[in-house]
Amino acid sequence: MSASRTDTTHSVSIVTQTCVRPERADDFARWQGETSSLIQHFPGFIEQRLLPPAPPLQVDWVILQRFASLADAKRWLGAPERQNRIAGAAPMLVGRDDVHIVEDESSGIKPAPVSAIISTRVKPGREAEYRAWEQKIAAAQSKAPGLQGYRFEPPVPGVQEDFVAILRFDTEANLKAWLDSPVRRALVEEAAPLTEEFHSRIASSGFEQWFRDGDAAGAPLSAWKMNMLVLLMLYPIVMLFGFFVGTPVFDRMFHLPFAVSLFLGNVVSVVLTGFLVPWIAGHFRWWLQPAPGRELRAGLQGAALIAALYVAMVLAFLHFF
Repeated sequence: MSASRTDTTHSVSIVTQTCVRPERADDFARWQGETSSLIQHFPGFIEQRLLPPAPPLQVDWVILQRFASLADAKRWLGAPERQNRIAGAAPMLVGRDDVHIVEDESSGIKPAPVSAIISTRVKPGREAEYRAWEQKIAAAQSKAPGLQGYRFEPPVPGVQEDFVAILRFDTEANLKAWLDSPVRRALVEEAAPLTEEFHSRIASSGFEQWFRDGDAAGAPLSAWKMNMLVLLMLYPIVMLFGFFVGTPVFDRMFHLPFAVSLFLGNVVSVVLTGFLVPWIAGHFRWWLQPAPGRELRAGLQGAALIAALYVAMVLAFLHFF
């Protein structure tokens, strides 16, 4: 269950899911870029992420906008600037948008590979019954394979009239298995007399989940810092894999063409980097998100340390290989 919304010390995210006409995808991307430039200067804005469709599971565009407080998010939703932008996008869209406000958790839970956002409009006077039903389905889905987290968000008067449930799963297959399961279908049918409208949309996460941890309300992470950490993990992986596997196995033993050998090496490198970057990012949290007043000192110290590690790795590989 989410905490009370009276605490505005946590940042909040506006999650917008919208279906774009296929022939207008490029126009919508340009429109969203212009909107991103506009929102950058809006009071309380922290960051924005745009997730394009990833068929067949995610067919919507997903826009995530983080603000310093619920009040800031509400002001953006009602701002004339936003209303004018929405009016200009209407010819590009199919159906209605789903717009939800979600309070960010101070624990900074990492986004899962795939999530479902389920909106429910409850009949007036049936809210207490619906909350009791929600506890039943939460208990049932806690046993679903691959479930990584569950959030339940009540309505925000004047902004969001729906109850919102957010389910996070490790794979698309496990999410789909739960959504289509007989247990869930029976529970959804049980709630039908309590609800006016019910629908779900699915969103996938990207590479940024490698670095999402710690202080959820912190400033956006610097691209150059993230790139330095990726290189810190990628270089030894490529070097060691090439020396112990690529050259002796792919080249000498199987005589694979260079293009094939390089492709296989890249596959292994991406997979291993995906495991190691979150680990190293956790150890460099003090550098990625330094305490207020220590940004310059921490930035220099972290960059110097990583540069020293680069040099140490190069010298070690030169010596041993």
